[in-house]
Order: sequence, then structure tokens, then C-alpha cells
Amino acid sequence: MQQSKCPVSHGKLAASPAGRKFSQRGSPKAVVATKSSAKKASVNASVTFKHPAGGAVEKLGRDQEALGQDEAQFTELDKLRLSTVNRYAQERKNSIVAVGLTVHTAPVEVREKLAVAEEAWNDCVTQLTDYPHISEACILSTCNRMELYAVGLSWHRGVKEIEDWLSKKSGLPIEELRPHLFLLRDRDAIRHLLRVSGGLDSLVMGEGQILAQVKNVHRLGTEYEAELKQGGFGRHLNTLFKQAIQAGKRVRSETDIASGAVSVSSAAAELAQLKLPSNSFDDCRVCIVGAGKMSKLLVKHLSSKGCNKMTVVNRSMPRCLELQEEFPDVEFTFELSPNLMQSVAESDVIFAASSSDSILITKEDVAAMPACPEATVGGTRRFFDISVPRNIDPAISDLDNARAFNVDDLKEVVDANKAQRAAAAAEAETLIVEELNGYEAWRDSLETVPTIKKLRSKAEDIRRTELEKAMNKVGEGLSKKERRVLEDLSKGIVNKLLHGPMQALRCDGSDPASVGESLSNMHALENMFDLKSEEEDLENMLKKAGRK
Repeated sequence: MQQSKCPVSHGKLAASPAGRKFSQRGSPKAVVATKSSAKKASVNASVTFKHPAGGAVEKLGRDQEALGQDEAQFTELDKLRLSTVNRYAQERKNSIVAVGLTVHTAPVEVREKLAVAEEAWNDCVTQLTDYPHISEACILSTCNRMELYAVGLSWHRGVKEIEDWLSKKSGLPIEELRPHLFLLRDRDAIRHLLRVSGGLDSLVMGEGQILAQVKNVHRLGTEYEAELKQGGFGRHLNTLFKQAIQAGKRVRSETDIASGAVSVSSAAAELAQLKLPSNSFDDCRVCIVGAGKMSKLLVKHLSSKGCNKMTVVNRSMPRCLELQEEFPDVEFTFELSPNLMQSVAESDVIFAASSSDSILITKEDVAAMPACPEATVGGTRRFFDISVPRNIDPAISDLDNARAFNVDDLKEVVDANKAQRAAAAAEAETLIVEELNGYEAWRDSLETVPTIKKLRSKAEDIRRTELEKAMNKVGEGLSKKERRVLEDLSKGIVNKLLHGPMQALRCDGSDPASVGESLSNMHALENMFDLKSEEEDLENMLKKAGRK
């Protein structure tokens, strides 16, 4: 799937009131606009409104003929409320929304404004789920992407609320952000995450670090839910990310896409080698800022290219010592952050891969440093910044004796990588479709749950009513034991009668055929037992959406 800039069009389209187009699953559907309701409301149900001008209660039918007859009795506000209920009631299920920007759609200057550090993850998710039409949310933030996944109770309102949050987070008007954003819905959103996890959407196709980052989002979401128990990372996103992790594992184990795959770190090492006059790290002084996972990968790939002497600058020493243990053949010099400028001044090639959210090395800092040797590196000090937000001032490139590169410059290296992996990518896409169908089958299976509850509730109401009638006819002559026997008898009859219908509604969520059969049974039972004409469903939707 080729990703488009926002607004996105995929599959069949339905125009929004704002004139944008959004993807639909099949025919246009709407979402029930309350966080607690997953019920399917009847299009023919009636709704009770209190007229704002008086206390009279009016009954409103859904069909156009009745609406035309009663139109004069209702204010414009009533009509708006009714149209809102109609739109929500027609929607089959909540929407899964994916909004974000990647290295393919936005420059690093924009991506860094939306980067979310791990320590701020919980707060950001809470801010999102505090919006009335977003029930679940999570954020995947890496050096190459910032993607927000949410379950929207209303598609259009949910997207609007997400855009509002993105604007506040970045400090940019949404009009400036929108050209860089992608917007995907339901099947397209699910497929996108599965492709991301499989490394098919990465700057470096097949790289393995993104799968670890998807796993980390699932870990953060699980911990968040365990701590707050608010449903912010509920069953929809929890299951979706489990499916994405499974897809990522399958793509790497069942195809050759990861064989000899490079990461962002290895691409940075290769780019540095290409930019050196001799295309070699011989006699080149190398410095790495940071000692985390990215730095560990840098050391690994630099060592494989013959660079076995380097300086590492970090805020603390324990991680530096871990590097020494893991790479005993590399000659390290470790420095703490206060000695950063001195270490940079004594280096020819500097890699920045720290977790800092601010510029660490400015143009003025570099301008005051002595020039690099002409013989070995051409007199130019080179900076390779793979941190997002950036740690290296891009204005350094304005100096005559220095040049700064960032993650966007890695495209030069990775284009060849994509061509080499085209066949493996085609195989991976087939696996992605299998995982996509599996998740959608599970999601479709959830549709039968409200019907099961309604059918049980209706049967129980009938049982109690009829039992009460029988008890009243018998009078007070029954003992407690006899009453209990009749109660158990009525329950036993109802349970046996419901056993067949209930079995017809239950299905294997991983089997699309089984789900399809259960959905057909569900529609038949809803018509048979008139389960879709419950007026209170619509009234509850209005109340929980904040309407009087």
C-alpha cells in the first residue's frame, strides 16, 4: 500500500462535512458515540425527546414518512439531535484510527516536534482518552515515525479530537501539520501497523529494531492499563498490537527480508564511510554521543567496518562498561557528559544517538573548535545525528569545515537495500494479509456479544414475568421450597431453549468462515426475537454523548 499524505483515500470513499475524504470498510458506516455501548441500534427504532420549549414528550419514528408528518412539531435542535442519533445508530462498530507522520511524509524538523519520550507516554495517552470520542489510544514514537493509534467512538469527531491533540503537542496549527500527516481507518490502519511491525514501512526495509519498538508500545500499554484500569489500552488495541508482534515475527522467520538487514545505526555507519574521502575509517577519530541501544548497534557496525577505536560520551558510566564487556576487541575511551565538547573537538566523525530532547552541539561550539586533519578527513568534521529530537544543530553545515547529516539523509544508503529485498517484501505482504484477516475476524466476532446479552436479558425478563403471573394465580399457599422448585424449573427451561441459539452465536474469532456464519445467525436471531427495537439504546446514546 502506498501511503498518502493526509487526507488519505483508500477503498470506497465517503465525503465528510469538511470536504475531506476518509476510507471506509465497504459501504459507509457510522460509529456508536458512547464509550460503553457496542450495541447495534435499530434504524426503525423510535426515540423519545423532551421538547425544549415545553414539558411534552414526543415520539419520533425513524422512517421518513413519520418524520415528514411530525416535522413541524420539532425545533431545528431536535432535528439535529435526531440526525446525529441516526448517523451513530447506523454504524456497525467503533473505528480504529491511525494518524501520524513518518520519514516518508515529514522532515525531521516536523517529526521532532511530535516525538513522545517514554516517560511522557502515559500522560499523552491519558490526554487523548480524556476526549469524549476516543476510548483507547497508544503512541508509537521512534526516530523515523510518530504514529497514534486510537479507537474512535465517532470517526469524524475522533479524528478532529486527535488533530486537536497533535496541534497542541507540536505547537503548530493543524493546517501546517496536515500536509505531513497520514490518516487511515479500520482495515487500512490495521494493515499499516502490521506492515510497520514487519519492517515493510521502515526507512531501512526489514530492519529489526521496529519490532522491538512495537513490543515496547504493547508493554507500555499493558502497564498503563494495569495501573489505571481505565480502558485506555483496552482489548481492541491490546489485541491489535499482539497481532502486529506476531506478524513481525512471522515476516522475519518465514521470509528472507531480515537476512543481512541493516538498521538505522548501520545505515549511519555506512553513510559516514561513504562521506569520508578515503571511504575508510583508517586513522579517523570517531566519537559516539550516548550509550543506549542505537549506540550499541553503531559500535557493532563500525567495528565490522574496521573502526576499532572510538570515544563514547554518556551521562553515566554503567552503560559504557556494558559496551566494553560486549565488544572486548574495541578500544574504547569513555567520557562523561561534562567532557562532551572536548571529546567532539578531538574527533573527526561524531555520531549522536542519545535520548536527549535538545540540541547538544551548536554551530557556535563547532566554530570554536580546531580544524580536522586535511590528510585523513579532508579538513571537515562530520556529524551524523540519528536522534529524534535532534541533538546536532543543523546550522553546523553552514560552516566551511563541518557538515551535519540527520536521519533523513540516510535515504541515500537505503534505496539500494529496498531493491535487494523486493522479492522478500512481496512474500511478507502475503503474510500481512493473513494476519490482517485474523484480526478482522476476531474483531467481527465481538459483534455477537451485544446480541447474546440482549437475548439472555429478554429471555430472563419473559421468565420472570411469566413466573410472577403463575405465582400470583397460585396465591400464598406455596412453600419456600416449592417456590424455589418453580424458579429452578423456569430457569432450566429457558437455559435449554437458549442453548442452541447461544451456540450459533459463538465462534472461533480466528476463523473468518466461522465468524461469517455467526454473524448471519446473529442477524436472523435479532429479527426473530425483535432485539433491535429497544428504544432505550438510543436514549442512552444521547445521554452518554452529553445531550439532554
